Amino acid sequence: MFIYDSVQKTKLKFEPLIEGKVSLYVCGPTVYDDAHLGHAKSALVFDLLQRVLKAEGYDVFFARNITDIDDKIINKARELGISTTELSTCYTAAYHRDMEAIGVQKPTLEPKATESIDAMVEMIQKLLDKKHAYTISNGDIYFDTQSDKGYLSLSNRQSLENVSRVEKVGEKRNDADFALWKAVRDEGVAFDSPYGRGRPGWHLECSAMIERYVRQGEGKYAIDIHGGGADLLFPHHENEAAQTRCASDHELAHYWMHNGFVTIDGEKMSKSLGNSFFLKDALKAYDGEVLRFYLLSTHYRGDFNFNEEDLIASKRRLDRLYRLKKRLFGLNAELIETSFKKNLLEALRDDLNVSRAYAQIDELMAQANEALDLNPKDKSYRQSVLSSFAAIEEILGFGGQNPFEYFQFGLDENTKSKINNLIKQRSEAKKIKDFAASDALRDELTALGVSIMDTPVGTFWEIRD
Repeated sequence: MFIYDSVQKTKLKFEPLIEGKVSLYVCGPTVYDDAHLGHAKSALVFDLLQRVLKAEGYDVFFARNITDIDDKIINKARELGISTTELSTCYTAAYHRDMEAIGVQKPTLEPKATESIDAMVEMIQKLLDKKHAYTISNGDIYFDTQSDKGYLSLSNRQSLENVSRVEKVGEKRNDADFALWKAVRDEGVAFDSPYGRGRPGWHLECSAMIERYVRQGEGKYAIDIHGGGADLLFPHHENEAAQTRCASDHELAHYWMHNGFVTIDGEKMSKSLGNSFFLKDALKAYDGEVLRFYLLSTHYRGDFNFNEEDLIASKRRLDRLYRLKKRLFGLNAELIETSFKKNLLEALRDDLNVSRAYAQIDELMAQANEALDLNPKDKSYRQSVLSSFAAIEEILGFGGQNPFEYFQFGLDENTKSKINNLIKQRSEAKKIKDFAASDALRDELTALGVSIMDTPVGTFWEIRD
């Protein structure tokens, strides 16, 4: 398997620190608002990575943190007149719902910042002891970027490029120095520490959590892979790498992976531009699998331009997959080994090459529909195609729904109940051989835009396009 490393800017053969095991850490959300499409894209990319690694036989330990204490959280909680705990709990639950809706598997571990303060204090103390950090008069503690000879080696930036990205504090030794601990002297949200009451800097939490919860062995690197959005490469990941290197005398990650930005009609997604697109709103209009299929359809390192025309075209492509699955409906799932899974993994081993993977699916659909047209009752072939669907669901995370229920998305419960009642009445009419009533009920269903299919295991329906 080959992975594009953001630091060396080339594809590298993946070689785990411990044979058969993979440690993966991805920066999770700051839970002060609902997840947007950028969050969804990043979560899907690393969900796909995790699925591919598992399919390759690796034992994957995947950690994704929750930032539940931050200035944004504090400010919004104050505006709403609620506690930061109440706010972060609400949006953490919302994030989990949205991720489940698009098929993102739960991580092995999901540490919260507020539950890891002691790990952060431990790292701060190491940095102070080794003279990589210093305290200013108000009690704040800063990392001394000039003390780290490797600083900026991750992002490969020039030193003056980072000045505008950091806060201006008169007592800082260098403009690029960043806060490890912010002293709190009023009644604001704070935690007890050897340095007085305060709260940790944002950059610190991931480094400390990785050391505490995820580190693999005692070698040159703490973990195999660290991932996140391209916007995190600098300064966030640069600062993480510096903290770990200086506190623990090893590098943070062997491989660094970053997904591209999500844009809407060519503009970078940003609240300041007023074009943020919440995932929860997209899920009201489209099935979660449709969004997953669309957001995964371009290579993870490229920027993704979201627009509804492309989303609809992508949905039609997924529709074709489910129409093929309808042709296999009622077949017992006796899964067998096929070459399709091997070919799918071969494509994704190349730095998650989804274009090749999706091409494999298009080829499967074309060949299967042609073969089923010629011999629709070939059970052996039908089993092999059904096994290919299992591989798609396992590795790519879509294609696993009942094909008829997939085409029912968007209907309200009252409409579904009405249709199901009509189908039940039709079935009862057929049992007593009242074919006139049965035909009349079918006509009523047709008028509602419903297509029905009678199978040995029951009657199924969908809304026609």
